[in-house]
Amino acid sequence: MAIIAFAGTGIMGGPMVRHLVQAGHELRLFNRTRAKAEAVVAALVADAPDLAARLSVHDNPAEAAEGCAIAISCVGNDDDLSGVTLGRNGLFETMPADSLFIDHTTVSARLARQLSVEGKSREIHCVDAPVSGGQAGAENGALAIMCGGSDDAMARAEQVMQAYAARIVHVGAAGAGQTTKMVNQICIAGILGGLSEGLRFAQTSGLDTDLVFEAISGGAAQSWQMDNRWKTMDDDSFDFGFAIDWMRKDLGLALEEARSNGATLPVAALVDQFYAELQKMGAGRQDTSALVRRIAKP
Repeated sequence: MAIIAFAGTGIMGGPMVRHLVQAGHELRLFNRTRAKAEAVVAALVADAPDLAARLSVHDNPAEAAEGCAIAISCVGNDDDLSGVTLGRNGLFETMPADSLFIDHTTVSARLARQLSVEGKSREIHCVDAPVSGGQAGAENGALAIMCGGSDDAMARAEQVMQAYAARIVHVGAAGAGQTTKMVNQICIAGILGGLSEGLRFAQTSGLDTDLVFEAISGGAAQSWQMDNRWKTMDDDSFDFGFAIDWMRKDLGLALEEARSNGATLPVAALVDQFYAELQKMGAGRQDTSALVRRIAKP
């Protein structure tokens, strides 16, 4: 069992911490808003008082990481990740030689590659490991994790990530995990666009949407989004799941990477514009399935 510094105890990071400490690891936590990390500890200790000895909250990432063989981050964006790793009192200041850094934030592939280079100069092994599966996946320990990094770093990281993952795939070198997450978000954007139009078409046609779902969800149109969002979209329920604000951040990363590598993303660019319209409508914190709101309901 390892002593792990963990930066970012929010919607995704909090459940990861729970799985790690329940697996027997010791967790040294940092969160920009300290009260959130303290709340995670309080909830865990309330259910299992014996965990208190293996949980602590620290004032900055460097303090949390001092002497730790492993550090994990799950923060918001490029700036957040740069701050907790390379900034003043960042993780990289105190992580010892031959330690392992795993990042679960969805950020630019450029930053993932930069951290790998910075880590190598400090003898820190880095794995960029963005996740898919949302809050439910984190809570249930069933995340899908796409990883970039060296074979040696990946072998070590996989042993740790198994505590909260159902699928772990080593895609390639540094940055490959992040570019794979971009593929994931590009695909989701297109699926939700088609799902939104299909649902509104069914409603406008006067069909029983429950029966439509029953008819088509077992065939070629089936998808995770259809299985989990068709009914809630039909009910105009969007106050859960992965927020539009975060999806726009992710699609922005994909579009930026496409400008660099020459890829063409017309559907992703169009859906990104649609989400921008929804943000102007005040729907930025609603689930990405709120895309259907752009199409008038009959």
